[in-house]
Amino acid sequence: MLPSKDIHILMRILFIGDIFGRPGRNIVKDRLRGLVKDHTIDLVIANGENSAGGFGITGALAEDLFELGIDVITTGNHIWDKPGGESMKGGRMMFRTL
Repeated sequence: MLPSKDIHILMRILFIGDIFGRPGRNIVKDRLRGLVKDHTIDLVIANGENSAGGFGITGALAEDLFELGIDVITTGNHIWDKPGGESMKGGRMMFRTL
């Protein structure tokens, strides 16, 4: 049975732009949980491709970001700039744009 036309489903999504190096990671660490709670966010998506020193991402940093409450990490052309990046293939919710 399909829901009635009168039922509206609202999903609140927070998209965080470029998390750039340690300063970006620190801001996420300090503020994300409060933002999610205050605004009843359902899904957190963040671009993490520059989170390791301003370029690339490591498996360990990706796990840290997931533990901070990010549900999906998007990336781009810098994802493989750090050694060990290949280990993230097929892992948790990470997407690379083409």
